[in-house]
Amino acid sequence: MYLNKIKIFLLISICLTFFFFTYNDVKSEEIKIISGTAKVIDGDTIRIGEKKIRLFGIDAPEKEQQCKKAWLTISFLSFSRNYPCGQISAKKLKNKINDKFLTCEWTNKDRYKRYIAECFRDKRSINSWMVEYGYAVAYRKYSKKYVSKEIFAKKEKRGLWSGTFEMPWDYRKKN
Repeated sequence: MYLNKIKIFLLISICLTFFFFTYNDVKSEEIKIISGTAKVIDGDTIRIGEKKIRLFGIDAPEKEQQCKKAWLTISFLSFSRNYPCGQISAKKLKNKINDKFLTCEWTNKDRYKRYIAECFRDKRSINSWMVEYGYAVAYRKYSKKYVSKEIFAKKEKRGLWSGTFEMPWDYRKKN
């Protein structure tokens, strides 16, 4: 009888310890909301009020980044020219959301204290839209959520995929 009480006490202690250690992990992943009028900083970063938000799971060209696009094709010859794909990415995002009301769902912050979030305008994911139209790429290092949108944009030669470009993370590494 006494031995059974000790076993029950140990089992309950182990369960409670496990619960308290895992509770913080669950709590830290709860979704929090930021909403308000958006201002675009670049193709994957916005501001709502004083809060800087990095769009989750996507990576857009840097503002000064140049990409190449076919300019003239004659038979087997093709000429390309540089264009400011980073500025275009930011401009497309501005046209879509600047001064519009957004709701962003965030779970954590990055090392620059930016909120990492998926943002919505009228229930449409802005993150998804940027990748689907080729103005950003799926940031596979952090999420596979937008890979199918990227494959679609690439197949349709939308945005960045209409020419050649260096992946934003590679460009940042070099510059």
